[in-house]
Amino acid sequence: MFFVLLAVVVCALGAAARMVAGAVERRPGWVFVLVVLGVAVFGGLGRRWRVGRAARRAAAALDEAARQAADVLEAPVIPPPRAAVEITTDYDALTPDEFEGAVAALCERDGCSAVEVVGGAGDLGADVVAVTPDGRRIVVQCKQYGDTNRVGSQDLQRFGGTCFTVHEADVAVVVTTSDFTAPALEYAEQCGIVCVDGETLRAWSRSSGPRPWDRAPDGWAAGPGPAGAES
Repeated sequence: MFFVLLAVVVCALGAAARMVAGAVERRPGWVFVLVVLGVAVFGGLGRRWRVGRAARRAAAALDEAARQAADVLEAPVIPPPRAAVEITTDYDALTPDEFEGAVAALCERDGCSAVEVVGGAGDLGADVVAVTPDGRRIVVQCKQYGDTNRVGSQDLQRFGGTCFTVHEADVAVVVTTSDFTAPALEYAEQCGIVCVDGETLRAWSRSSGPRPWDRAPDGWAAGPGPAGAES
């Protein structure tokens, strides 16, 4: 059967070849037509093959991009670790600017937001401003004094005249590396100003003492109280 089928195919091919040869002899122009048709057919097949290959490559690239996007979306978002704030307890060795920065760092460490060091010429008593974790505006004045130089009532009076009315503080704080005179403490109590002396500051920095805004009077009506005489 194989040889019979092969003979039939050979005969058919031979007959077709003879028919083509006869047609060419009768109409030579058909040779050109047949060549053009063959080139067109093969050219079309080649273009379709190239287009199909490009389409397959584009589809593969889109699949890969979709897989990468899905991996990125499914991956858990891990925020970058926040740099640790180094808090020093040797505040006497700092410059005044560094001392203000150290107090600001304490506020930031303990959860305050929008922390700014604003001390300088024309600061009207405000050295550090921030927003406490419970949403109150805190204004801090920093007094880097020696052990023998205590913060007096005049210092408190100047700060009390601006901290509430000018800086709109909800919590007003005076932080010093030394101590406060008795009249200064009396004035601060009358005005609702929180006083942080050197010992309390070091306890705050070690997280063994209260934060200044936790010591602020509840429901205090902001405003300066009567002036006291300095000792």
